[in-house]
Amino acid sequence: MEKNKYKVRVIAFYLPQFHPTPENDKWWGKGFTEWTNVGKAKPLFKGHYQPKVPADLGYYDLRVPETRREQAELARQYGIEGFCYWHYWFGNGRQLLQRPFQEVLASGEPDFPFCLAWANHSWEDKQFNKEGGNKMLMEQLYPGNEDYIAHFNAVLPAFKDPRYIRVNGEPLFMIYAPMKVPDIAHFIELWQKLAEPHGFRIHFVGHTSKTEELPLFRQWGFNATNLVRLFDVFQKNYSLLGRIKTKFQRITFHQGQRIDYERAARYFSGPEDQNTDCYPTLIPNWDHSPRSGRSGHILINSTPKKFEEHAERTFRNVIHKPKEERIVFLKSWNEWAEGNYMEPDLKFGRGYLEALLKAINNVFN
Repeated sequence: MEKNKYKVRVIAFYLPQFHPTPENDKWWGKGFTEWTNVGKAKPLFKGHYQPKVPADLGYYDLRVPETRREQAELARQYGIEGFCYWHYWFGNGRQLLQRPFQEVLASGEPDFPFCLAWANHSWEDKQFNKEGGNKMLMEQLYPGNEDYIAHFNAVLPAFKDPRYIRVNGEPLFMIYAPMKVPDIAHFIELWQKLAEPHGFRIHFVGHTSKTEELPLFRQWGFNATNLVRLFDVFQKNYSLLGRIKTKFQRITFHQGQRIDYERAARYFSGPEDQNTDCYPTLIPNWDHSPRSGRSGHILINSTPKKFEEHAERTFRNVIHKPKEERIVFLKSWNEWAEGNYMEPDLKFGRGYLEALLKAINNVFN
């Protein structure tokens, strides 16, 4: 593939939880995947779009190479440079959901750029099923140098792959929760030293929703920050009446907030996005209710046209940047149980993908 042929470097987060695993079989029953929650979702209020049903790709299994190739071709067709695979390393060499990416790496297919994001958070049952409580399924640990070295060696073959997404020649590696790593500056320094004999440095990206953390990330050795302004939207107090309504819903009906997408999208971008070392985020929608039931926060009335407007605003904030750093993350390619996906569904078809490509062409042509 021609290096950096894109006008803007849209990198889509990619969830690998669409295949059975022994752990999910044990926790949730034989054959559980993310589709289990997606398929049984129900509308919780009038006009609530649930369940969401996949169209072109169907209820796929990520163990199937043809599915992975079709995903890549679809993403490429609509201006997405590559996938950022969520990578689960829990410490002491423990990994989960690694099979799809390992097969992509080993097979050389699809020939589509990728990078990794370390999803360094513990798993509790309430995160994945509305019947869950506070049971710890898999705890995120930070055992120290020996494990950090083993972790580096585990991802080294990916860093060396010609498909790996690079920024000025450096492989991009994201850390989901930098504040949770007890010695993050040391971790970054150690990995940079481990990379030196292999002839490269790592482009570390910290993931956060808090602008006040940006100076800390720079101090700790991060090259850039991925700023996601989604969850703070639900904490904004728009009015006294809104606060009362939200509290009533939470106490009486155990419901979270419902916020109009167009209104929320105004807050998805900000002046920090114009900084070269800040990579903003595109958000097509959000609806966690398939996982969390009535407690989930929900964006309502999202449409491809409204997403296109949000994407254009975001792209205008990065148009002045050098091409290598003109990076925008897309949340997400296939987070179906969070209503946060670009893959075609029965209601909108390829509408969101078409909106993305139109926004790219509107801003960069």
